[in-house]
Amino acid sequence: PLLRQALEAQERTLGKEHPHTLVSVNNLGRLLQAMGKLSEAEPLYRRALDAQLRTLGEEHPYTLTSVNNLAKLQKDMGKRSQAEPLYRRALEVRERTLGKDHPDTLTSVSNL
Repeated sequence: PLLRQALEAQERTLGKEHPHTLVSVNNLGRLLQAMGKLSEAEPLYRRALDAQLRTLGEEHPYTLTSVNNLAKLQKDMGKRSQAEPLYRRALEVRERTLGKDHPDTLTSVSNL
């Protein structure tokens, strides 16, 4: 409940598409995923990703984290065919923007 309350407060004060609000949306999704509530996590991940694409762009680190989180969720849900293109998307952008040896890029490599 505390994470939901924090998110609601951020939505009121910062707005629903503020980068910090969207990080909290992602964090709530991660918590729900860790609790096994995969179907509740998915709309949160999608909401964060859609808003980050609009407001931050495809190459922003927050956006790429959301892509990766959604991919992991799809994998956890047994939807590997939907997870792989997301993992590849994150990897391609991270290689291009961060380089092949950056820790985030290497995380994307290991996710595949």
